[in-house]
Amino acid sequence: MDFPRALRDRRTRRRLSQLELALRAGTTQRHLSFIESGRSVPGRNMVVRLAEGLELPLRERNELLVAAGYAPAYPESPLDDPVLAPVRTAIGHILRGHLPYPALVVDRDGGLIAANEAFGLITEGADPVLLGAGANVYRLALHPRGLAPRIGNLAEWARHILTRLGHLPELRDELTRYVPAPEPSAGQLGFAVPLHLRTSLGELRLMTTVTTFATAVDVTLSELKLEAFLPVDTTTAGILRRFAGGTDATGPATAPGRAHGLGRPAGDRGRS
Repeated sequence: MDFPRALRDRRTRRRLSQLELALRAGTTQRHLSFIESGRSVPGRNMVVRLAEGLELPLRERNELLVAAGYAPAYPESPLDDPVLAPVRTAIGHILRGHLPYPALVVDRDGGLIAANEAFGLITEGADPVLLGAGANVYRLALHPRGLAPRIGNLAEWARHILTRLGHLPELRDELTRYVPAPEPSAGQLGFAVPLHLRTSLGELRLMTTVTTFATAVDVTLSELKLEAFLPVDTTTAGILRRFAGGTDATGPATAPGRAHGLGRPAGDRGRS
């Protein structure tokens, strides 16, 4: 990788001027100009400061360091590494604590790491192939044999998902073929894009929140996302409570069983 070009491309994508990035990195615009033109070779600490100033994800910071000829600064541990044991425990507590509402954890590509028992109501009727080890939750959501036939606002929900797949162009292209083009909305969208999902217990209306480990310094941990579903109305809340009443709410934090178990090495999960 051409380091000056890689640095310049990332700065341009973030719409930062050389002066703005130089101030963030504690250097001068002149020095940064020399780095981007290849006239000056930055030290390792300078590359780290530039990556921090660009607010790059940890994986991209490592890539920038390698492009500059330095070793990566941030480790990438398998999820089953003993060093991440406290993380696995914390994720299990969070997933169980969110019951009776569904919650799941995915990696950077949408691979399902773990989910609580309530997620079973979301996935009922889906093709088991889409739920196997290394399942991709984005494909599960929009595939004709996944959740798509039961989503009442498929075009709207699909747009919400597809906007998150800029770093996965092949998957985005595949999923785009599965969904109808969204129609312009004549009314207000409200405060959030809801998911309208038909289930055997009634229609769910859910909104989602996404949580990340903001202080992570391990690439694997920094790329995990906890997606939690919350009821939009009392009817949905009642359905989820009723479903939880028929399941073992104190069981393991993965659903179903440990098929998507916490701790499987990242390299063992299918990439899209």
